[in-house]
Amino acid sequence: MREKSTEFVLVRHGQTQWNREQVFRGHTDVALSEEGRAQAEATAAALRALPLTAVYSSRLARAWETATAIAAPHRLVPQEEPGLLDLSFGTWEGLSVEEVARRYPELYRRWREAPHTVVFPQGEGLATVRHRVERLLAHLPARHRGETICLVSHRVVNKVLLLTVLGLGNEHFWCIEQDTCCLNRFRYTGGRFIVSGINDTCHLRRPPTERETDF
Repeated sequence: MREKSTEFVLVRHGQTQWNREQVFRGHTDVALSEEGRAQAEATAAALRALPLTAVYSSRLARAWETATAIAAPHRLVPQEEPGLLDLSFGTWEGLSVEEVARRYPELYRRWREAPHTVVFPQGEGLATVRHRVERLLAHLPARHRGETICLVSHRVVNKVLLLTVLGLGNEHFWCIEQDTCCLNRFRYTGGRFIVSGINDTCHLRRPPTERETDF
């Protein structure tokens, strides 16, 4: 008998004003922008035909609102999942990239060149996020065997989660891009994860020349 797989759809939240302005967010609770809400609705439409049985989300408003839009057509209510909470950027939160580069030049250089070595002042590092997502991935496949579920989270968390299922270390953080409201697909079957799609934004119908910054 073929083993039942658990199908995952991993979504990054919709756009916020701080995404557009390239301001670090982390645990700061920033709401979706008008564009972000439109992205969330487009994502919900793209996933409407899937047989979703659960939608898990970070508690932060930008993810929760995105998850609520996705869950509605399936008559589901999002479930808070602590493993999907964004990385805390500590003292960087609320600062733009330019401000961070000016105030913390050496740490910012390390973040760009060796992200796995950085722990943010009064914040966290990628290892903490990795621990959270490993715990999540250890229990969700068995809980939803034979089902399709959606996870809604943040840029940093999604990257680390995808690295985890690919068997890659956090030093490869910048090798994966995550646009707002992108879709990622993977499944757990036969004791391993298999990735079938990363950073899909076709459902947002952007012009071919329009490219988001990975922020």
